[in-house]
Amino acid sequence: MQNSIAAGRRLAVRVVAAQAAATVLVAAGFAWHGWSDALAVLAGGGVVVLGTIVLALRVFAGPPAAAGTVLARMIVGNLLRWCVIGIGLYLTLVKAALPGLPIIAGLVTALLPQLFGLHDAFGQRQPPATVAEKISN
Repeated sequence: MQNSIAAGRRLAVRVVAAQAAATVLVAAGFAWHGWSDALAVLAGGGVVVLGTIVLALRVFAGPPAAAGTVLARMIVGNLLRWCVIGIGLYLTLVKAALPGLPIIAGLVTALLPQLFGLHDAFGQRQPPATVAEKISN
């Protein structure tokens, strides 16, 4: 079974690890400019990592369920994730008064691993052949 709950949990762990690693690398680059910029990158990326953890915990918390229940978990998890990110950005920008550009750099950096497809099909060299392609060969 390709879409098992265990595969989804492994994907969630990979995404969180990739987000954290990317954030730390960018923070190391910003450390040359100053410790406050590096801390801001870590804060911006950390907010996204925390939001992703909240989403994963919400989606995979319960036992296997019907499709409607899983969809509801996903929707609520995404809403919680973006609430965590929004509140985190408010706290880092307004309350902690960290520099804005490094915070946004950390936020964007932590969101990038999801765009690069950390799923199993990403590593495939060729998509499966269609029926028309099989007939023509």
